[in-house]
Amino acid sequence: MGPPSSSGFYVSRAVAVLLAGLAAALLLALAVLAALYGQCARDPSSEMQHRGGPGAAPVPPRKQKEQPPTPKPGPARKPAVAATPSDWRPPGPWDQLRLPPWLVPLHYELELWPRLQPDQLSAPALRFTGRVNITVRCIVSTARLLLHSLLLDCDSAEVRGPLSPVTGDATIGRVPVNDVWFALDMEYMVLELGEALQPGSRYKLQLSFSGPVYQDTWEGLFLNLYTDQGERRALLASHMEPTFARYVFPCFDEPALKATFSITIIHHSSYVALSNMPRLGQSEKEDVNGSKWTVTTFYTTPLMPTYLVAFVICDCDHVNRTERGQEISIWARKDAIANGYADFALNITGPIFSFLEDLFNISYPLPKTDIIALPTFDKRAMENWGLLMFDESLLLLQPEDQLTEKKTVISSIVSHEIGHQWFGNMVTMAWWNNLWLNEGFASYFEFEIINHFNPKFPRNEVFFTNILYGVLKEDHALVFRAVSMKAENFTETGEINEIFDLFTYNKGASMARMLSSFLSESLFISALKSYLKIFSFSNAEQDDLWRHFQMAIDDQGKILLPATVKSIMDSWTHQSGFPVITLNVSTGVMKQEPFYLGKVKNQTLLTHNDTWIVPILWIKNGTTQSLVWLDNSSKVFPEMQVSDSEHDWVILNLNMTGYYRVNYDKLGWKKLNQQLEKDPKAIPVIHRLQLIDDAFSLSKNNYIEIETALDLTKYLAEEDEIIVWHAVLLNLVTRDLISNVNNYDIYPLLKKYLLKRLMSIWNTYSTIIRENVATLQDDYLALMSLEELFRTACWLGLEDCLQLSRELFRNWVTHPENEIPYPIRNVILCYGIALGNEKEWDFLLSIYNNKTKEEERMQLAYAMGCSKDPWILNRYMEYAIATSPFTFNETNIIQVVAESEVGRYIAKDFLVNNWQAVSERYGAQSLVTLIDIIGRTISTDSQIVEMQQFCSNVLEEHQRLSIHAKLQTIKQENLEKKKRNARITAWLRENT
Repeated sequence: MGPPSSSGFYVSRAVAVLLAGLAAALLLALAVLAALYGQCARDPSSEMQHRGGPGAAPVPPRKQKEQPPTPKPGPARKPAVAATPSDWRPPGPWDQLRLPPWLVPLHYELELWPRLQPDQLSAPALRFTGRVNITVRCIVSTARLLLHSLLLDCDSAEVRGPLSPVTGDATIGRVPVNDVWFALDMEYMVLELGEALQPGSRYKLQLSFSGPVYQDTWEGLFLNLYTDQGERRALLASHMEPTFARYVFPCFDEPALKATFSITIIHHSSYVALSNMPRLGQSEKEDVNGSKWTVTTFYTTPLMPTYLVAFVICDCDHVNRTERGQEISIWARKDAIANGYADFALNITGPIFSFLEDLFNISYPLPKTDIIALPTFDKRAMENWGLLMFDESLLLLQPEDQLTEKKTVISSIVSHEIGHQWFGNMVTMAWWNNLWLNEGFASYFEFEIINHFNPKFPRNEVFFTNILYGVLKEDHALVFRAVSMKAENFTETGEINEIFDLFTYNKGASMARMLSSFLSESLFISALKSYLKIFSFSNAEQDDLWRHFQMAIDDQGKILLPATVKSIMDSWTHQSGFPVITLNVSTGVMKQEPFYLGKVKNQTLLTHNDTWIVPILWIKNGTTQSLVWLDNSSKVFPEMQVSDSEHDWVILNLNMTGYYRVNYDKLGWKKLNQQLEKDPKAIPVIHRLQLIDDAFSLSKNNYIEIETALDLTKYLAEEDEIIVWHAVLLNLVTRDLISNVNNYDIYPLLKKYLLKRLMSIWNTYSTIIRENVATLQDDYLALMSLEELFRTACWLGLEDCLQLSRELFRNWVTHPENEIPYPIRNVILCYGIALGNEKEWDFLLSIYNNKTKEEERMQLAYAMGCSKDPWILNRYMEYAIATSPFTFNETNIIQVVAESEVGRYIAKDFLVNNWQAVSERYGAQSLVTLIDIIGRTISTDSQIVEMQQFCSNVLEEHQRLSIHAKLQTIKQENLEKKKRNARITAWLRENT
């Protein structure tokens, strides 16, 4: 995502002199451009290219009864306003991403007036106006002010002051504002003053502005249209993180520039206004047309950054309760509240607040918390102080959700956002380069909170599945993405948005968990208490956190570290990737090396020559051993040597709390394999998971042979933990293997090998599905693993799976009230279509056309692509690109069909014959994804030439070059997979 495009111009006085001699035609052109960009105007189409669409603009604040300060005598001059492209303006602080340290904001009086009315929901251009008074302290003398503003039309700008040190806000004078212009690439508003501000003095910036409210984007001020109680309704909400407050009001939009906020919302009387703080009062206001509006004012907030400012204007209902004097309210659609869908969230919210207050010994500082379920919110959730926002699908629990993971998902996300009230809201990272201090710790405490309220919750296994598995797949030595980055490496606003990723959340949580594991839970919490107390209502750097952990270490003598906490943790947070720890159990030699994707022999470490200081928690023969440290590239640990006894084995990385993968020499793997075959339960579930995942990942990337990983699966007939089976199936029965019809050599061998071992776990869960599926409702690991088990069993042709699919599908078709169990719904729908004919397919299409929930429509759309009949699949694609009456929203049906082994070839031919229509329906870019899917079988140059010939007829030159490179990469990957599959086939022949 690039910065918004710049347009317009700025003419300073000096430049005006230089331009005085230009020809009249040029002057006329400048005048036209000045008119276009006057009033802070900008080309909205240029913003549409930024972040996929425009965000909302805001309105300034002032309490309704409060009058603006009386200006000094003399005519008030409205400054000329223009947007200035970077190649026309002199170099200056507006070319930098960070604000200059000239001013510090102290207080905002913010008033917003969106013109939302319940009888005008179809109005094409909803707008808002606003005013903001910002009290600032001058730090460095300056006659030029910079603050953030984007997508706002500026109506007036004044600077009052200096403010009287004796009488508070009383102004001593007014500072002339000569010009106002915008540096759009860095999203600044620049005020050119007639005189310099004086260091130590306070001033008040008074700005009036207006802008549009947008739909279909969730940045700044946005509109949700939805249906409630059978009526079309709308609500307005805000989302400011990380840099969208500037879309709503001019401000100092950096996390360290905390201030207090007094917010006023003007709204239609039929709506409720919510903000960070409780309501202070209400009055009435009449607009120029005589219409009456409600003016709601709110109490002043504590010190907080701009990204936490929040407001909602809605026609929602709520349920509430009081927890330790704090009023907690859940707001949602009136239908949802009446049906009790918000009750689960309400019941868990108060106890979570109380748990964290007790854990950190710091009370939640606000008198209330509103939580609102937005009908659509693609940011998922936001922790705004006092006004948390969620997509309703992640907050409301419906009766049909009992057999889904929804209860755990809601608990996790609510826990995460409440965790932010301490990590982020109370103590905020100094800048976005250390966002992990917010998101990593909030993600970590999700699991601590859930485990507190449910001690039997499989915390380690769920952390692996939800956190570690995903980030370890993406992280490697050459990813060049550290958890903590240098602030100076950020040069564009868009780069800030990009760090809300797996590394910040998942790797950040893993860093916190690893730290807790080698310090002990009590010492970990003790250090965090100190850190949170000292930096409350302030900002912190990563080093501040390390300092408090070091203080906790220094205050005790039991836990000894090989280096300072800073040295240890910087080795993890300041470099990309993670190590592979290899233990030779014969010699006790342990070494570390960076993990590379597709490691090659004798790979040099020139690109990654740092080591990690690695905590090694480990078990020997089932007994937990003392913590050791690998603080060099290699080290000898005699206690880790094993004897010839078949009972002797070692596993490193206890509970997978360390952020690394573990490899062993051949003897080490052999000992573990022997133990699995003899008594798998002697190895804890989390370590059976670890062995499978580490071994297959290491084999895929050339650290060990694939046969070593396959050997670990021999014991599976005795494996009764479905989460372990889930890991096996994800690693062994891959998507490529399932969809590639050319894998005919491996399929019968794999079928025979797996079905022999699968029957026990299959019988357990198929019986539960048939007899009492409700018993699974609190089994999170089963609910998330069942789909993979059923999909594999049916793909392997297990007759009982196919028969159960027929039964459940036909029972649902005949009696729609008999819902297919949610955990296996995708599989049953797919095989119901695959095993059926046109009748079943047409039935599903009719159901699809009557569904309104997007998740259900997507399920059905994918299921219809499972047909084995080529003519049905061809007809399906024809339906998809027809203009009417079949609309499949944004689901690309060509891709859906191409995913199956039958559909791939049909989709390819359809693409060739109907490219124009496909391109118009899904865009030319969709070909890139389709090439990925269709290309899974490419392994020869002739197949590449065939695809190139097609692409050359439909793509531009630069697109053809990109696709050609992609096809070559796909071919090479397929050849590697072919070699790997040949070895798997040979191993299966020996072991079946």
